[in-house]
Amino acid sequence: MSYLKLLTWFVAFTFGSLSSNLFASEPVKTEDTSSDATPTASIAINSTKPWDERALKSTTDIQQFSGTLSERRMEKLIAEGRSLFAAPFTTLDGVGRPMATQAIIPTKRRRPPKNEFARTAGLDANACSSCHNLPVMGGAGDFVANVFVSEGFQLADFDSTDPQFSNERNTNHLFGAGLVELLAREMSLELAELREAALKEARSSGETITAELTTKGINFGKLDVHPDGVVDTRKLEGIDTDLIIKPFSQKGVITSLRQFTVNALNHHHGMQANERFGARWTGTNDFDEDGIDSEISASDVSALVLWQASLKPPVVNATLSQDWTDAASRGSELFDQLSCNQCHQRTLPLESLDFHDPGPLDSAGTLRQNELGRELNATYNLAFMDWAESLEKDEQGRWLVPLFGDLKRHVIADSQVDTLGNELLSQRFVERNVFMTSELWGIGSTAPYGHRGDLTTLNEVITAHGGDARKSRDAWMDLGESAKSDIIAFLKTLVIEP
Repeated sequence: MSYLKLLTWFVAFTFGSLSSNLFASEPVKTEDTSSDATPTASIAINSTKPWDERALKSTTDIQQFSGTLSERRMEKLIAEGRSLFAAPFTTLDGVGRPMATQAIIPTKRRRPPKNEFARTAGLDANACSSCHNLPVMGGAGDFVANVFVSEGFQLADFDSTDPQFSNERNTNHLFGAGLVELLAREMSLELAELREAALKEARSSGETITAELTTKGINFGKLDVHPDGVVDTRKLEGIDTDLIIKPFSQKGVITSLRQFTVNALNHHHGMQANERFGARWTGTNDFDEDGIDSEISASDVSALVLWQASLKPPVVNATLSQDWTDAASRGSELFDQLSCNQCHQRTLPLESLDFHDPGPLDSAGTLRQNELGRELNATYNLAFMDWAESLEKDEQGRWLVPLFGDLKRHVIADSQVDTLGNELLSQRFVERNVFMTSELWGIGSTAPYGHRGDLTTLNEVITAHGGDARKSRDAWMDLGESAKSDIIAFLKTLVIEP
């Protein structure tokens, strides 16, 4: 890859989205897909003989992901996404990346590896479901499913589990992920509007304006905006200077399910999405030089995104014994008394359940709105999902998403309590002791705990909280065993339903 193109990648990934018009693809011919009668929904790309060893038997026409999808079409495409998530990819599909690394930016290896599969920089899984499977597919992973991640941009492959070379991470669950991304989009938009309003006021008044950045009740610090348009970002808290909330990964550095999917396919399977590793950015459709062109199409990614976005959010277990229910009720009150809910917010309000894919906030290398033409933007109305009816609403008619999180990064370790600050490498400019607040919904179904998955009980991970959570942790330490048991009982009610 040329120095100029590499520099373009670095700027795009570091400072946010580049203009969709500037980097727009060639126009794509489209046809009317408003009808649910879709005889061209699947186009065979290889043999369908039962002994065929490919996992990708067919691919979906990208035109099926256009416009506002009907409930019927969503059901069909969700099923295709689920099949892809469970698919054990093979070398016939394109598994492996003999001349490419796991890096987010397409990066060449100096020489092919002796063995493609490894437990360090990958390949490390045959299917997405290999790691996301507790308690069911799409869930979390046991310690054995841990992954090893580098700083992300283009760090060379590593063959050691030594923490000097990589950060070892436990697998997060994906249930409710569509709602999480929608919250992040709405919050990012509101923060951008607050910045724009401050810029306008500073220009008109000729004075420096301090803008409080609060959205959905979560404060992300302040901006000092000067009349000449200079924006001082030094008072920001828990967010990047682009004001885009990146709700995925334990460090909060992944903007969308689409970006997460493209990253993970390459890292864990060597399956390279054409929208990042194809000719548009790399000059070839076989960047990893494994002999397979265009391994993952834009429609494959879209199907995977839709399935993940449609996953039911975790719930409160309502089938427990009376003594457990009583203990959980007491524990719920104690949870708030200890101010655990300052970061683990019980609910955040959501204006709309319309999930647009591609999304509006991604950086270069992940497909964004209008890059394939306006006709090929899809809208998935998550209100079609059965689980949407169970979401409560506030007095303004907004859906209340019960995630027990705040989509904000916090310092989670200090000099006395440093268990959760156990990484030696920063990631994407996020300090080593800073992590995104873990959403607690589903925590009763997703042991082990901690970023490395090396804490086996809830008591251990609560005790490990330092930094911004130190006051609540110390209050926890002062509780009697009965009160601690009640809080554990409460947390254990937050489950992923089979």
